[in-house]
Amino acid sequence: MFNCATRCLLATKTVPLKPQRAFKLHTADRTDMAPLPTTATYDPDQMKKGLELMFRIRRMESLCDQSYKLKKIRGFCHLYIGQEAIPAGIENVLTHEDPIVTGYRDHGWYITRGGAPEAVFAEMFGRIGGSSKGKGGSMHMYNVAHGFYGGNGIVGAQVSLGAGLAWRFAMENRENPKHVAVAFYGDGAANQGQVYEAMNIAALQRIPVIFAVENNHFGMGTSDARGSYQPEFYRRGDYIPGIKCDGMDVLAVQEGTRYARDHCCSGKGPIVLELDCYRYMGHSMSDPDSQYRTKDDIQHVKQERDSIRKMREFMAAEGIMSEEEMNKLEKEVKKQVDQDLQKAQKHAVTPLSELFTDIYAGEQYEHRTCQGTVYNKP
Repeated sequence: MFNCATRCLLATKTVPLKPQRAFKLHTADRTDMAPLPTTATYDPDQMKKGLELMFRIRRMESLCDQSYKLKKIRGFCHLYIGQEAIPAGIENVLTHEDPIVTGYRDHGWYITRGGAPEAVFAEMFGRIGGSSKGKGGSMHMYNVAHGFYGGNGIVGAQVSLGAGLAWRFAMENRENPKHVAVAFYGDGAANQGQVYEAMNIAALQRIPVIFAVENNHFGMGTSDARGSYQPEFYRRGDYIPGIKCDGMDVLAVQEGTRYARDHCCSGKGPIVLELDCYRYMGHSMSDPDSQYRTKDDIQHVKQERDSIRKMREFMAAEGIMSEEEMNKLEKEVKKQVDQDLQKAQKHAVTPLSELFTDIYAGEQYEHRTCQGTVYNKP
């Protein structure tokens, strides 16, 4: 009889890495940097879960798109379609004890960290069953129990939070921290001053934080080439090492993350991880992206680099799943997400009384209503 660890070891397979976008390394003049990865070790069951996650994110975001256009969702709504390989690859390396924090393009990360599409839909419909009781909307989803700290609406502000989450690990064991935190931000947010303030203190204190820039090449409607004098974001940390990987390739993301995590957990401090990806939708639902790129531009990326298509090709070539099995899985996921949408619409609308909850902790407060003064205790 094999134990679990032995079975997992036997199930894994090592293959050469062949990403369309090559790995790049910024050493920051350090001599202790490991060589760039050339192979990937994968577990078939993990890869199946990764493909299922990618199917689920894309279907969920497609329904968010439809719901917004039907005016069931109001306010801001930023979709993740095209970037699904990033959470699928990263979660092959991290655990829920490695906290992550991101910006407002957060729906995919919420379900990656254990949330359900039903809670995503309910949140955006303003329903009490939403991830934040229907009070946060698209940009403010959390699952702290599983190490997901949001969903943050202020551009770049989450980077400081990520460094703070990781500081704890440095204080516990600076030489060999057991965990890392990952702060996600976009190529547009990369130009925010607080990003560099966080990098500075992280370098000084050797904080095990991965500064993960999801470079989808457009900060709102401005291309990275027009908005950044230095668009090689893995080098933007200057005195902090950086690695760039193909953000549309699950295995490249996986091994890039492993490289970054190993660096941080060796007591070497922070690292920048640039994930070269592409979003198919506009910056938000109110963004007429036809003004800064053409449909042909998007179609070209879909044909050449689409993460789900590439994942399916890999799964078939490795014999992990057949085309028929993947088609069946995709149909099952679509059915589940469609049902989640219907369930979310049946949740009660968040009552006005919720405006006065989740504000203070550890103290009594009061609010006035048309019925008089109500006292609340936590």
